[in-house]
Amino acid sequence: MAGRESIAARTERAKRILKKLHKQYGDADCALTHKNAFELLIATILSAQSTDETVNKVTPALFKAYPDPESLAVADLESVQEIVHPTGFFRQKAKSIVGAAKRIADEFDGKVPDNIEDLVTLPGVARKTANVVLGTWFGKNVGVVVDTHVGRLADRLKLAWNHKDTKDAIRIEKDLMRVIDQKDWTYVSHALIWHGRKVCSARKPDCENCMLSTECPSEGRI
Repeated sequence: MAGRESIAARTERAKRILKKLHKQYGDADCALTHKNAFELLIATILSAQSTDETVNKVTPALFKAYPDPESLAVADLESVQEIVHPTGFFRQKAKSIVGAAKRIADEFDGKVPDNIEDLVTLPGVARKTANVVLGTWFGKNVGVVVDTHVGRLADRLKLAWNHKDTKDAIRIEKDLMRVIDQKDWTYVSHALIWHGRKVCSARKPDCENCMLSTECPSEGRI
């Protein structure tokens, strides 16, 4: 199916999928609790190999102690490690968020950069994290966030095809950007994440109750 379907046909199917996602999940948004770009950036770094639920339990204490880049930049590393410990890989994450805060304070006048070129120079920030911040906070659709849910669903829905596995985030992102309108790049990430959590899980997808089943090549219906 994926090899035979033209780009035009896949693009039209993507539009139908998006329409159904909007109907099911409305204005799906980032599940990480945040009040500004700095909090979103730090929360996103902490979310790697963790859950949004866990991160949301950790960040209130973190931001109470260090409410801005300037305060986190000079924080005691062991104190930060203790706070972020539940998110896993806490030593590296503490080092990354303190390093990112220091660079923001020193190089960007205490403001989170609003472009991908500068964002990816921050410790702990790769394209995925940059896309989250730019799309969610700054409203800039410069790419598609590809996490484990988006990668899995892109593969099952055959919206991505130039990759060997669902961990090839760069190629998956490029495929999605080819068949989805740029204005929808941020939304499709949030909506697919919600759908991956609620319906199309990794181990036991609920295909019988999936509103996307008629658009899903994995189900053999198209």
